[in-house]
Amino acid sequence: MKAELPGMKEEDIDVSLVGDTLTVRGERKAETEVQEEDYHCCERRYGSFVCSITLPSNVDVKNIGASYDDGVLEVSLPKAAEVKPKKIVVSTKKKEKAGK
Repeated sequence: MKAELPGMKEEDIDVSLVGDTLTVRGERKAETEVQEEDYHCCERRYGSFVCSITLPSNVDVKNIGASYDDGVLEVSLPKAAEVKPKKIVVSTKKKEKAGK
């Protein structure tokens, strides 16, 4: 899974897993200031976001990893080993005849 989060810092991003739900949340804080001789301009932009995704049952939750580079968050969701059916041998119990 990839998410574009331009201008965010790594410490402002939180990735968590509860049960089978992966949640990515963060808060963007941006401030720009221009000061010239005849004017002064200051812009502040703040905002938070939350994105939750229900994972399929074949994801190996013990090996989920995340990396953040150049404004792109990448969460690796490896597949779990495929569960193979196990053959179960059926046996019978012979009852002894009473009265012999």
